[in-house]
Amino acid sequence: MTGLILPPGQGRKLITKAQEVTFKATEAHGSSISIFEVVVPPGFDVGAHVHSEAQEFFYVLDGELQLLAFEPTQRTEKDWHDWESPDGEKVVRATEGAFMFVPPGTPHAFRNASDKPARMLFQCLPSPIHEDYFEEIAEIWSSGKGIDQEAIEEMRRRYDVSQITPLRFEPPTPVGSPSAPARGA
Repeated sequence: MTGLILPPGQGRKLITKAQEVTFKATEAHGSSISIFEVVVPPGFDVGAHVHSEAQEFFYVLDGELQLLAFEPTQRTEKDWHDWESPDGEKVVRATEGAFMFVPPGTPHAFRNASDKPARMLFQCLPSPIHEDYFEEIAEIWSSGKGIDQEAIEEMRRRYDVSQITPLRFEPPTPVGSPSAPARGA
């Protein structure tokens, strides 16, 4: 049996307007954990959601993300940005070196509210649920028809994702540009 060594920047890439995902270790490599490097652009919000079986690990490599990993006192459907737990936990501003572990059944989310891309290492157990998820969502993002919220919701149900707040991608408008309409995801 052999291991896997990848130089920086290597691995199979899925690139869309909303995310860049590099597959690092997958079921095809014999891994029971799927490992990805993900570039999160400004304005991307995965939306709060829960997995009944999957465990996830997030490690911020570069940039800044807002992270959530707790059950709030009250769930809201619009967004999760101001949620608070019964113990007073709040959304965390995470920078390089921050880590988040999400056990099954825990509401969680991340978003890039900054004006620069963020990069994270993302792991999911079991493999290949998120490998297949990333493949399918890349097809939806790349359809050229805009983002079909119903297609995303249906796809997420098949991949153990119970959505609480919507997935959104609203890139910031460059300074001096006329306001462009926000794109929901």
